Amino acid sequence: MTVWLTRIVPDPRSREAREDTAHREGAIRLHRRLMSLFPDHPGPDPRAHFGVLFRTDDTPTGPQLLLQSTHQPDPDRLPDGYGTLHTRPLDTLLDALRPGLTVHYRCVASPVRKPGATTRALYQLPAVVALSGAAADQWWLRQADAAGLKPLSLHSQPLDAAQGRRAPHGPAARQRIRHARTAFEGRAAIIDPDALRTKITQGIGRGKPYGCGLLTIAPARNAA
Repeated sequence: MTVWLTRIVPDPRSREAREDTAHREGAIRLHRRLMSLFPDHPGPDPRAHFGVLFRTDDTPTGPQLLLQSTHQPDPDRLPDGYGTLHTRPLDTLLDALRPGLTVHYRCVASPVRKPGATTRALYQLPAVVALSGAAADQWWLRQADAAGLKPLSLHSQPLDAAQGRRAPHGPAARQRIRHARTAFEGRAAIIDPDALRTKITQGIGRGKPYGCGLLTIAPARNAA
């Protein structure tokens, strides 16, 4: 199975691109936009079927979209003038992972905890509690361990929540989506390459359809 990584640089002259990246419900719009790059009618869970994960990275020249999938996206499905698109396979990178290799990592994720029924009742908590600050960092360290990584450094930054209506029309339009987001990045040593490949492919945490969970790595320059 080939894993594809696609970088889309939106053109600020494109109305569709501006709305997708600047709208306060951008995560919902981007989910629909990026899923439109794949064949129609794939089954009950198209995102999982195509292995789609994505995030928006802010750069000095503007926002860029990073899309990962197990099916190569069709650039002709983007609106005319939307932006530039470049796709490459990740096979070489994934095949080169080995214990002890030092990598740079980045992941925008939705750190949460799910209190037990007794704790929820005692403190009147919701079923899912968003984490921030040191609690979010501890959450990430646990996720990194499960992904076969030993973090050597960690920088985290809270981001705006991914939120909006599940659909523009119909009953789903009454359902609100909200995923708190934090960006985690730093350097790490690979402990378990197989676990890391799995997490890169499957994503981390909640909110995967809405710009959360994509873990990207790159070998550190001073890697042995």
